[in-house]
Amino acid sequence: MNEPIPVTRSVDHGTAKLMPDVDRERAWLLTVDGAPQSYVDLDAPTHLEFEYARRLGHVLDTVKEPERPLDVLHLGGGALTLPRYLAATRPGSRQDVVEADGGLLDLVIEHLPLPADSGITLHAADARAWLEAAPPDSADILIADVFGGSRIPAHLTTVAYARAAGRVLRADGIYLANLADAAPFAFLSSQLATFAAVFQELALIAEPGVLRGRRFGNAVLIAAHHPLDTALLARRTAADAFPARVEHGASLRDFMGGAEPVHDENAVPSPEPPDGAFTIG
Repeated sequence: MNEPIPVTRSVDHGTAKLMPDVDRERAWLLTVDGAPQSYVDLDAPTHLEFEYARRLGHVLDTVKEPERPLDVLHLGGGALTLPRYLAATRPGSRQDVVEADGGLLDLVIEHLPLPADSGITLHAADARAWLEAAPPDSADILIADVFGGSRIPAHLTTVAYARAAGRVLRADGIYLANLADAAPFAFLSSQLATFAAVFQELALIAEPGVLRGRRFGNAVLIAAHHPLDTALLARRTAADAFPARVEHGASLRDFMGGAEPVHDENAVPSPEPPDGAFTIG
């Protein structure tokens, strides 16, 4: 059997590379312009390698009854890690994936094909434009994992964007986002203020070292119009191989401080990660 070899291709928004994992037979790492985007094991779609993906997985496992099919909208596609995860853990789910880079989608589907019965539909489109045109009350879960290179685009950080997300979600829906920042957390606190202007309940999951300002890293934002079972989520994230903390309520308000919501006229992308923040070993 031939050993898998790396694949490099120019896509719409940079240079994408698929690199095989020497330790797992059909597992691949996707990078774009050197920044890690996704990790997929085609033989084990429930394996989540990246820490932030594991935290998103914990939320997806606990927010609704186990194995209940869901209607899910993914903003940002990458190698389709979470859509594959949900197709395996919640069979029968209907999932739409919106990825601005059509060339990247083509690369992923060519080399990492989806199962025929996955229930996953792919769309090459801008995330916010798609969201603003999507039917109201059409999604149980909305997952935003959109990075232009290593930064979240400015137009996906504003109150208008958060309102569009709230319109698409059902009353018992959940918004999830993969964010990245470092102390003094100007971007992360502004995102909390932005979503607090639209959603009644917020929570944040992150590694304690990130929350203490020791390093740049990812944080998962959860937003909803109904109470969240943060106790169950905290137990799951604390027991993970990469333990994390769940912030909510008063502690989250303290973290937010005096941050103001972001509007389209003053939006900026998320901060550029420092050199070495997301290196490939």
